[in-house]
Amino acid sequence: MQPEESPWGKEVADDDQSVPGAGGRTPTRRRADLSARQFPLGDWGEPAERLEELYRWSEERAVEAIDWYRRDRVWKRRWARLLRFSAAVSGVGGVTAPLVSLTGELPHAMEWGYTGLALTAAALLADRAFGLTSGWMRDVSTAQALQRRLEAFQFDWASECVREVLGPTEGTAGEAAERCLGVLRRFCEDVSDMVRTETSEWMLEFRAGMSQLPTQAPGSWGGRHEGGSGAQVRVLPPPGTRPTMPRQRPPEGPLR
Repeated sequence: MQPEESPWGKEVADDDQSVPGAGGRTPTRRRADLSARQFPLGDWGEPAERLEELYRWSEERAVEAIDWYRRDRVWKRRWARLLRFSAAVSGVGGVTAPLVSLTGELPHAMEWGYTGLALTAAALLADRAFGLTSGWMRDVSTAQALQRRLEAFQFDWASECVREVLGPTEGTAGEAAERCLGVLRRFCEDVSDMVRTETSEWMLEFRAGMSQLPTQAPGSWGGRHEGGSGAQVRVLPPPGTRPTMPRQRPPEGPLR
């Protein structure tokens, strides 16, 4: 049941539709959203077969999540690398263009330098706005965490099976079934928590990116304070209005 080779040591191709541990199960569609699986309802007249069915259901649920994150990282990785490579090339061109213009061979090299720097900023901004690099990293870390949890779950389930077959049995059959159900429940809860944590990180990153958009404060037309100086900068009144002078105290009479 364990994969012979870890999938994290090699790159995943676009047409790689197989997932280690999936067996003969049908993989999910590429970049399809994770959907809820209907809990299998069956007859508990045969507890062993029923528990085995629940084990297969839990395992397929985790494999589907791993498959989704592995496929979601492919296009993010491709676009993130493309944007960063473009930013590096245009940045080098933007820095070297002014040096070339000093030689006098290319009189318009300075303008191309500004264009290169603008393209560099645009590529980095697009990567940050769409969350390509950060999303790629999240997909990799979440898929690896799910894979580790799946392997631990498979060994825990094997231990329960060996205990019932080889061991002396501890307690009644109902207690053994309750232990197996506890293993299944903890595993499903851990998988749901990992997916929810990744989704929460994506939501926080999206909100942070939206909050960084340039906005104008409602009181920006009034007096403003310069940072660190503590002095208030006054805004001059519009032309055509009389400046208001502060009222002065009348002079006091001579002392007698």
